[in-house]
Amino acid sequence: MTDLRLRYQTIEFGNVDIHLCSLRNKNEFSDPDGIAEKLGICDAAWPIFGVVWPSSMVLAHYIVDYATDSKRILEIGCGMALSSLVLNKQDADITATDYHPEVQKFLQRNTLLNGDANITFERVDWNNSADTLGKFDLIIGSDLLYEDEHIDLLANFIESHANPECEVIIVDPGRGRKNKLSNKMAAFGFSFTQKKPIHTKYLEQEFKGFILKYQRLEVTV
Repeated sequence: MTDLRLRYQTIEFGNVDIHLCSLRNKNEFSDPDGIAEKLGICDAAWPIFGVVWPSSMVLAHYIVDYATDSKRILEIGCGMALSSLVLNKQDADITATDYHPEVQKFLQRNTLLNGDANITFERVDWNNSADTLGKFDLIIGSDLLYEDEHIDLLANFIESHANPECEVIIVDPGRGRKNKLSNKMAAFGFSFTQKKPIHTKYLEQEFKGFILKYQRLEVTV
């Protein structure tokens, strides 16, 4: 991180403060050993993980009041892992994942900044099923559908890690792929609802996307 310009901020969720170290802006880049390049992450895409996007803010504000109970929770494509940090502050059973090789370093740093227990993390590739994550009761993510090819990959990844009874919450900024994802999820037995987030004054601009919620109930005989 020494070659990167960083930003420190505190994001408020009611009475909960989350301290966050992120990249200063979307122009930061450091891949001296070519690790990201070998993973297929180009220079332009490299910083995407390291800033706080509107969709991640919406997800974190939504999940802070969500009834997580004793659910095992997975955050997909966590980036700065704002929602994971919020859930961790509440002692939820949260596991964070991302493909970018720098995510874990920032996650560990931010967990320390907040004085909380370590968050379980695994770097995963949606193309590769050889991970050790297991199954989850609640799966969350934000701004995951950048390309058409991501639709099948994401749906299949979710299905491989979803318990028979499972909820999935995805915040999509409106990239035009949510209906295709919903069709794939329906094939896996998930019902679908969507809604516009309300009370988004914490964002600088109007949020034009949706909170997508998928739910599957376990069938008992």
